[in-house]
Amino acid sequence: MGLASLAGAEFQVATSSTVIGGLAGRYALALYELADDAKTLDAVAQDLTGIKALVAESADLRLMVRSPLIDRQVKADAMAEILSQAGVSDLTRRFIGVVAGNGRLFALVPMVDAFLAELSRRRGEVTAHVTSARPLDEGRLAKITETLKQSVGGRVAVEAAVDPGLIGGLVVRVGSRMVDTSIKSKLQRMQLAMKGAS
Repeated sequence: MGLASLAGAEFQVATSSTVIGGLAGRYALALYELADDAKTLDAVAQDLTGIKALVAESADLRLMVRSPLIDRQVKADAMAEILSQAGVSDLTRRFIGVVAGNGRLFALVPMVDAFLAELSRRRGEVTAHVTSARPLDEGRLAKITETLKQSVGGRVAVEAAVDPGLIGGLVVRVGSRMVDTSIKSKLQRMQLAMKGAS
């Protein structure tokens, strides 16, 4: 691959991620305004967090959402069934129906992220991304949230994720700051130290 075609490929990737980001932001802002008017911001945020977790947990759902080969009506019907089983609010169901009908399900997760970021921003919250080797129970998550509130000195919205590759411990990222107490990182640091000692 020549330099010119490599640069073209990089431009296409940057453009497509920029397009998705702009698209996600517009849809998220529209949903935010509708939820704010209906006084259902918390319910919609909870719905969207659950949907994002469903997409993260299911390879089949991720494939369905992202694939351009699956008919948009098939996607819309499948999402309607999933949302019905999940028991989401009417506004969330209608919003995702519009997203699916418009053929924009490929940007669903960025839309969720943009909505939650807008909600946090307007509430003056800082978002903390907490990754653990296993799902955190509510008690542990509450303790982590309280500790982060004291550390940051304000309201904190915690986004929890799971990465079994961490083995144990946590990786916490707040803005540009990151604290990595995972066993994986400790093992890597030990390995580097042992290489330096030999």
